[in-house]
Amino acid sequence: MKPLTARALMKVLRKHGFAISRQKGSHLIYKQVYTNVIVPVPLHGKSKPIPIGTLQAIIKQSKIPKEEFE
Repeated sequence: MKPLTARALMKVLRKHGFAISRQKGSHLIYKQVYTNVIVPVPLHGKSKPIPIGTLQAIIKQSKIPKEEFE
C-alpha cells in the first residue's frame, strides 16, 4: 500500500458519505451520517504523506474497502 496525503484521504472519505464533525487540534474528525462511524484525520501538513500504520488504522475504522484508497 502506498501512503496517501491528508488531502487525498479526505477526498475518499467525502466520496463515501463522511463529513467534518469537529476539529481537535491538528486532527479533523469525520463522521458518516448514516452509520455514525467516526474517523480522525491528522492534518500535519496536507501535502505530507500519512504514515502507513496510521493510514491502515483509519481505513479499518472507516469500514471502506482497502481498494478504494489505492
